[in-house]
Amino acid sequence: MMLENFKLEGGRNRSKKMTVVSAKRLLQDLGGHQPWGCPWAHLSHRLRRFAIVGGPVLGKSVSSLLGRLLHEELATRWEQLLLDEAFTGGTLAWLPGRTPQVGQLVYPAGGALDRLRFQEVSLTSGSDPQVLGDPGCIQLQGPVRQVVTNTVQGETLLAVRSDYHCAVWKVRRQRRPAPLQVLRVAKGATGISLSPHLPGELAICSRSGAVCLWTPQDGLQQVYKDPETLVFRDPSPWRWADFTAHPRVLTVGDRTGVKMVDTQGPPGCGLLLFRAGAEASCQKGERVLLTQYPGQCSPESLPPTLHLICTQFSLYLVDERLPLVPMLKWNHDLPSPALLARLLPPAGPGCPQPLFLGGLGGQVQLLHITGKEASAPRLAGPPQSLPSLTDCLSAFPLLEPKSHQQLQERLEAPTIGLACASPPSASTPTAWLFQLSAAGDIFYQHLALQAATSFHRDCGPPGDPRPDSPAPRATAPPMDQRPPPSWSPQVTAWCSRWLEALLQVPPASPVWTAPTFSHRRLLGRLEPQPVEGKVPQALRAAMARGRILQQRDLGLLPRAEPPPAPEPGPQDELSERLEAAWEGQGATWWKRQQGKASEPGKQTKRPKRRTPLSSTFSSLTSCLDLSDTSSPPHSSELRPQPPVTPHSQESAQQLWAQGDHSERWQTLGDYMAELPLTKGTPPLGHVPTPPSQASSVQATPSRLPTPGSQPHRKRPRMGF
Repeated sequence: MMLENFKLEGGRNRSKKMTVVSAKRLLQDLGGHQPWGCPWAHLSHRLRRFAIVGGPVLGKSVSSLLGRLLHEELATRWEQLLLDEAFTGGTLAWLPGRTPQVGQLVYPAGGALDRLRFQEVSLTSGSDPQVLGDPGCIQLQGPVRQVVTNTVQGETLLAVRSDYHCAVWKVRRQRRPAPLQVLRVAKGATGISLSPHLPGELAICSRSGAVCLWTPQDGLQQVYKDPETLVFRDPSPWRWADFTAHPRVLTVGDRTGVKMVDTQGPPGCGLLLFRAGAEASCQKGERVLLTQYPGQCSPESLPPTLHLICTQFSLYLVDERLPLVPMLKWNHDLPSPALLARLLPPAGPGCPQPLFLGGLGGQVQLLHITGKEASAPRLAGPPQSLPSLTDCLSAFPLLEPKSHQQLQERLEAPTIGLACASPPSASTPTAWLFQLSAAGDIFYQHLALQAATSFHRDCGPPGDPRPDSPAPRATAPPMDQRPPPSWSPQVTAWCSRWLEALLQVPPASPVWTAPTFSHRRLLGRLEPQPVEGKVPQALRAAMARGRILQQRDLGLLPRAEPPPAPEPGPQDELSERLEAAWEGQGATWWKRQQGKASEPGKQTKRPKRRTPLSSTFSSLTSCLDLSDTSSPPHSSELRPQPPVTPHSQESAQQLWAQGDHSERWQTLGDYMAELPLTKGTPPLGHVPTPPSQASSVQATPSRLPTPGSQPHRKRPRMGF
């Protein structure tokens, strides 16, 4: 099949046109190369010919292959419904710009999330973010799953993870990002991290359990590989790698725990940092979802040996110096998986560090963590739940049901990115929180470090829909943490423009629809039969008036005659015997039967034969001469006779009862007694035949042989 043309053997009567198929065009057809519309709605002649000729091969190999692929796809979809781990770490990042108030938002766009955009934004206290110019765009060959940025020694790097590729760019101020290198991961990449110690060094992990150090100058170096999980067996292939306070020590995590690995030590050397078990007071079924090294942002921040570990129930802070025992545990109670975490530097000396923890459902919680080298980390005050995207739904004006549903679906899209920015301010320290939804929208909140103060939707100019995404680039009204019952005129105007831009976007059409076929082409030869009667006419009249057909529209319907009662059949000896045995009179029934059998002049009653057998031998009885049955025939010659009448049947029964001991003629007489009347013969006191036997007799006409046409046959010795 890899040749240009391949021949399908096995059909000698087939022409060359039917046995030789062009592999190039066949593969084009199988790949959906149909420029005139839906590729599934058209079957080319090549595919049809290949299916006919290669039927034996396709029925065995293709069905098993499709079965395995379908089972794998269904299992993958089910795992994604339970936990979509593709966007672990987030796809939104903040790059510092030329001034502290100006930076860039890096995020994916497009329906397939395969366009990396760089949008410059200006942040000013007391006002909304200002978009500076049009965003830059880089076209990729796969969906963006994770975006990571870091600045080391004045050099800012940007790393992007896709399903099977990883890439790194060098970001320069007021210039387009310069690509450094692209790496292909055959088994699928699950995590990427930038080193906080050495510029240009990255840690990459794959689904096969391998962890590699990657630098654009030195290439790829594998430092760890273990296809099995760390603590106990778990079927998830998810792996994660990050850096530690030591430049040559990495953390490797899976669903069961986190391990520290020395890149310069022997293979397999390491120390378990966190275990999902009794040491951390984990619940039953608790699994690791995210492990992150926050690093050291400033001398007044937390110790550089702390690591952040998130599960579906709790948040843990673990110190490298005291492994296996968490320094801080807090139950976050997020209804969706916590796959996003961002830690900001403290606003000043002695101030706690704000930590944003986000879930896929759009819920974000703000924690203030404090602690120095000599003390354990702790929470400075109760955690704060920020308003989610769906909380602002009730503050919007009343909409039509269809528009309200469209707005609700837009706000309920999963959150796949989280970014934070805290520009220096002379007044109260503030922070900007940006959220990226799976629909391509960017939301932001302007927060004071003590409480949230506002909410905003998207960072584009109002009323201008994006050309490549159905997301409108209109700003939404600001909101407090609790939506106010009424809005100011300015907020109402913002809300109106945002809704107008949102509702003007047409709904996305389905990617694939089932092909439709014309019933006229399939049923063209079938002409509609005119239906006459009172019921169809009344039904058409009722449909024309738009009401339901009722009984009074039909008038008095003719009464249906009751079906005829079944005629009593012969008495069943088995039923009588069972009834007598059930009543405890089995011996009496047996004596009564023996008395009937001993009476003179009575013949033992034979069991009733089945009807299909009588119809089978109806043709044979019409060919036999039964007028002279007192003596068996000595010649095998057969001559045509008229149809048998009930009078001849009765005479035959009398002759056989007089002493003909031939079993063949006696059995044939029994079947003659069961045969119905021949069509056109008047009944002579004969019992009417059931309809089932009559239909079987009519369906098997008797064949009368002509004289001399049948050869002489030997007399059968047994049976018929």
